[in-house]
Amino acid sequence: MSSTDVSKHQGFTAEERAAMKDHAQELKMTGARRGSKAEREAQAEQDVLTKIAEMQDTDRALAERVHAVVTAAAPALTPKLWYGMPSYALDGKIVCFFQCAEKFKARYATLGFSDQAKLDDGPMWASGFALTEVTAEVEERIAALVKRAVS
Repeated sequence: MSSTDVSKHQGFTAEERAAMKDHAQELKMTGARRGSKAEREAQAEQDVLTKIAEMQDTDRALAERVHAVVTAAAPALTPKLWYGMPSYALDGKIVCFFQCAEKFKARYATLGFSDQAKLDDGPMWASGFALTEVTAEVEERIAALVKRAVS
């Protein structure tokens, strides 16, 4: 490669480094927590609600609605932080998560699903969805996806 090649890896972005630091802090916090499983889960949910409350207006409104829909549609999922973002786990494994637009300087927020989600549909299926508004129709779609993801 020549010295003028501009395709060299530039490393992680500041946003990606911040997310990794958030994740490391989350691991420290959860590892240090004592108490019953119910107490740890309640604290994890409070951490999620606190993180949502810290978001900017548009992201906060979307995250609040996503949180409400996910927790109502799939009560078996446990809210927890994952890379500094709200996520929902089954048996400790992340099934779905919310990414705000502001933190990653993106055009839209995202509702994503991990490989733990049972959304398989042939040889190709969506695992992430852009969110610009949470309408009644969007809430129904989120609820259906989450139910399917944990079925």
